[in-house]
Amino acid sequence: MGTVALPAKPAPSAAAATTRPAKALGSWQLWGRVLVVPYLLFFVVFVLYPVGYGLWLARAPQNYVKLAEDPIFFRTAINTVVFLVVGVNLKMIVALGLSGFFVQTRWWIKALSVLFILPWAVPSIPTILSVRFMLNPEWGVVNTTIFRLTGLDGPNWLNDPTLALAFSMLMHIWKSLPFWTLILLAGRLAIPGEQYEAASVDGATRWQKFRFITWPSMRGLYYTSTILSMIWTLGDFNSVYLLTGGGPADLTHVLATLGIRFLRLDQIELAMASIVVALPFVLPLVFVMMKRLGK
Repeated sequence: MGTVALPAKPAPSAAAATTRPAKALGSWQLWGRVLVVPYLLFFVVFVLYPVGYGLWLARAPQNYVKLAEDPIFFRTAINTVVFLVVGVNLKMIVALGLSGFFVQTRWWIKALSVLFILPWAVPSIPTILSVRFMLNPEWGVVNTTIFRLTGLDGPNWLNDPTLALAFSMLMHIWKSLPFWTLILLAGRLAIPGEQYEAASVDGATRWQKFRFITWPSMRGLYYTSTILSMIWTLGDFNSVYLLTGGGPADLTHVLATLGIRFLRLDQIELAMASIVVALPFVLPLVFVMMKRLGK
């Protein structure tokens, strides 16, 4: 018995395909788009608009000419470089050493770690102002102790630009050191203990264990943390502004606090320009960090 061939179903035309109604959004997709809207509004109002407005205020070339002619600007740029190169690297080296100390499992080391994290956990304003009061040349606890022990008057610690900048760096290190120590401690804990056990069997010293096991495993984390710390330090104005106020004679300013100086002088265009000048410091660091994270 023969089969009857059915007529082929005509293919839909391009015009019919374009008039076909779009597939309705699923409930999860719809809620996802709805919940993204508050974030976008927050980003536009509190991030995109202030940044764009600041760039618009600093758009005039004469602002940068005035900034370059200000003698405080050149000193500020040097202070910023010193803060980044000396302060951040010293902080990360100490954090690397302390991570090896806190990785030990003794009970008293665990108890000490709770006290160690307090500087990072407490607010910056009361702690830094407390140190400023301690360094007061007349009634501060430091000079009072020196006078009781030696009978001599202590120095005016924050009246010397070099000492004042050094104390600002020490405050920054003291404040952020616990955080980076915890980051590097997590990196140490991720190293398999069998590697250290095998090295002990082979008679390796502590230095050899660090050189051939710890450092190769943590090198990427250490470099990435250092770059990220530099980026964050560029925006840290608490350590300098709360301790020295940029003094004496505006000689301890960094780029993060120079804008406040111009704001106090009612020069908002120069304040915004001083912030834009920090971009050549930030953008290379961001590029290097993203390149490392993309490997």
